[in-house]
Amino acid sequence: MKIVSVVGARPQFVKLAPIHKAAVAAGVEHVIVHTGQHYDPMLSDVFFDDLGIAAPDVHLGVGSGSHGVQTGAMLAAMDAVFDEHRPDWVLVYGDTNSTIAAALSAVKLHIPVAHLEAGLRSFNRRMPEEHNRVMTDHAADLLLAPTQVAVDHLANEGLAERTVLVGDVMTDVLFEVRDAIGARPSALIEELGLAPGEYYVATIHRAENTDDPERLAVVAASLAGLDKPVILLAHPRVVAKAAAHGIELTQGALIAHAPLAYHDLIGAVLSSAGVVTDSGGLQKEAFLLRIPCTTVRTETEWVETVEMGWNVLANSAEEIAAAVSRPHPDATDDAPYGDGHAAERVIRVLQDQAQGSR
Repeated sequence: MKIVSVVGARPQFVKLAPIHKAAVAAGVEHVIVHTGQHYDPMLSDVFFDDLGIAAPDVHLGVGSGSHGVQTGAMLAAMDAVFDEHRPDWVLVYGDTNSTIAAALSAVKLHIPVAHLEAGLRSFNRRMPEEHNRVMTDHAADLLLAPTQVAVDHLANEGLAERTVLVGDVMTDVLFEVRDAIGARPSALIEELGLAPGEYYVATIHRAENTDDPERLAVVAASLAGLDKPVILLAHPRVVAKAAAHGIELTQGALIAHAPLAYHDLIGAVLSSAGVVTDSGGLQKEAFLLRIPCTTVRTETEWVETVEMGWNVLANSAEEIAAAVSRPHPDATDDAPYGDGHAAERVIRVLQDQAQGSR
């Protein structure tokens, strides 16, 4: 069996790692296509090295651009890739422009599409990611859902027959990295002279928080006013936008820092007092590490984190400050995101479905 995985952004590289490992272990031919949607090395190439993923077989080098330009460039390049490899499955990940472009190309070439992390919904149609994930789910042949909530969403949209609950592959790699780190202190602590448990880790990158200069200024000022140092792992696009509008990303408690390699990121979060983010992946990673999270959004796809008190949605400066300083959440043994073996299930399901269609 041959699978072509299409990835292009940091969370997708994390999900790719356990899939690649499981595919190799099962003797499955696994072709990796990197769209180049994230072109900064710390958000792209270094992840392949750190997570033990083979170098991409194909690198499209698309780079930045508007949603239409980026998606169109990927579509134009993807047809030739799929024509050359003719896989049994095209596996797409999450909710980026790479996801929808690969799904559309494969569907039109009559190649079966499986969507990993299917069924997530924010119900916020202003989010480009929401459109990407909904359209991908309805186009795909197989929906690999990470949680029961995601399964229920797909059933409500009439997609139950295509849905399989596999668990969350990010849990697989996170547990592996967490165990590898052990009690080793974060490199960030030494670099910045921080004390364990006396700083916050922040990532802010979504359009609704960064594209409007006034909103970006509010978010930066909110983080700058917190009670402990806030290490903002700033995406190059956010740095450029802030510079263009004269917004200081290092001010007050706020310290701008380049993005970290995945192991270093997890180490930094493990040693922190909490996380402030608008990233879907980091919300879940914080929960799995049992680190309190504050999410700078009006909704989240990972509703379980909120229901259990490990994540709080906050938007104004007052809401962010209150959420960050809240009492520590109650301990829990609940495991809504699986047992760390989701990737093995994904490969088994793809093999079974491919054999069943012959």
